[in-house]
Amino acid sequence: MNAIDYRAQTVLITGASSGLGAEFARQVAARGADVVLVARRLDRLDALAGELTEKHGTKATAIPMDLAAPRAGAALERALAARGTEVTSVINNAGFATYGPFHEEDPERLAAEIALDVTSVVDISRTFIEGLRERGDGFLLNVASMAAYQAAPALAVYGAAKAFVLNFTEALWYEARGTGLRVLALSPGATRTEFFEVAGDGADGGMRRMEAADVVRTALAALDRRNPPPSVIAGLSNRLTSLLTRAVSRRWTTMALGAMMSRPRVAR
Repeated sequence: MNAIDYRAQTVLITGASSGLGAEFARQVAARGADVVLVARRLDRLDALAGELTEKHGTKATAIPMDLAAPRAGAALERALAARGTEVTSVINNAGFATYGPFHEEDPERLAAEIALDVTSVVDISRTFIEGLRERGDGFLLNVASMAAYQAAPALAVYGAAKAFVLNFTEALWYEARGTGLRVLALSPGATRTEFFEVAGDGADGGMRRMEAADVVRTALAALDRRNPPPSVIAGLSNRLTSLLTRAVSRRWTTMALGAMMSRPRVAR
């Protein structure tokens, strides 16, 4: 594959108001890309757009939207058409987790979690992928998680959702071969973002949290390869953990993770 010319890219980034989404925006803008920033908090998006334009001279478009709503992809497509903006690459980053025993979770909250973490990823990918394949010079990146690699007690729906994203994206990677479109699933472990303000501090399982900048650099480095892989895990310790889970039984990994997630946590 030819190297990505970020100066010719307009990258759609969901969940761009904070955390990994905002960091993706900063790093692709630093490479010369224009960006479309999507999240619910317009004030955050406008502030980030101003920062990127001032620092990099990039065009940054802010679109406030609740991506858990039905047919988020179609709504985004209409919003972009109204602005005369063509997207050349997509980063599906938006998501959240519910943390705690499944039988105690609010059903409405679980439905919203599935809508954002699974349904919107599929809908946005389907909305834009034909155009991305036709251009053949950009990428589709979906953010999965280390929780995708084994059952996740106390994060049951989130882990299952990210397992879906991982398998879904790797399938699209195969289907996109020969088109020039790069497809990648990124699996971070615990990362220092606002994710834990929503999910709860104990959702990290006591793992050391990575910096968002390092996670994003891992993803962009994978996309820079001449033959990018279908998925990449951020962090050496996380990669070693994924290898360990493949070497032992699923019963053992589920028991071990369940014990780790049920230990009392001290707020950070």
